[in-house]
Amino acid sequence: MNNILKKILLLNKKEGETPLSALESFRKKNKKYKDVKMTYAGRLDPMASGLLLVLSGEETKNKEKYLALDKEYEFEVLFGFATDTYDILGKVLKIEVVRSCLTIKELGKKIKDNLKFFTGKFKQKYPIYSSKTVKGKQLFEYARVGEEVEVPEHEVFVKELKFFKLRKINNKKLLENIEKRIKKIKGKIWHKNLTVKHRVFDTGFYVARFRIKCSSGTYVRSISDGLGQKIGIPALAFSIKRTRIGNLR
Repeated sequence: MNNILKKILLLNKKEGETPLSALESFRKKNKKYKDVKMTYAGRLDPMASGLLLVLSGEETKNKEKYLALDKEYEFEVLFGFATDTYDILGKVLKIEVVRSCLTIKELGKKIKDNLKFFTGKFKQKYPIYSSKTVKGKQLFEYARVGEEVEVPEHEVFVKELKFFKLRKINNKKLLENIEKRIKKIKGKIWHKNLTVKHRVFDTGFYVARFRIKCSSGTYVRSISDGLGQKIGIPALAFSIKRTRIGNLR
């Protein structure tokens, strides 16, 4: 491995890990980095997986340059639930039996018709459960205790948002999937006994698969929630995988 590669590393963060725990795991497996200064350039949600860019040594001084790189993700949206975190870890805010009002074909058309609202340049509010700092505190710290705060927005750019397909998932498989994945989370879950896994009932749900190419700072969770709002059906980010950072895959 040459010097450049030693300074720029691509880790594969697993679902349930934090960026810090992924970095610590790498250090344990690669003893030569034990005392080397390292930092990750860009975060990934606990429920997200995929590429995590890590800098070491002198390259850590160039972190800002790497933070600005555009990203690519593959993600799934679950229709039927809305949560305050916009993913499966959050408190359920709304439930709707989608299959009782829309066929899979009708929902697919509505998805295609509304993608235009999430492409190009637009303003996006930060999720209340995020690490964005407002008045010296991260937004999730306000959310944890129910303290009100004005949530800022920022400009993002989505170069491409591609919809691939819809699939049906029954309540049993959905519950098994969510329970298995939530168990991977190390540490506190925001809303014990209020998450999606405790609200699955006897019906079926739709899951849509997408790919997005976007600017740094774009929240896929917010895209998922926003798409549901545009269509008029509660929705959340069911899975997120980062597949590209700049030109790095």
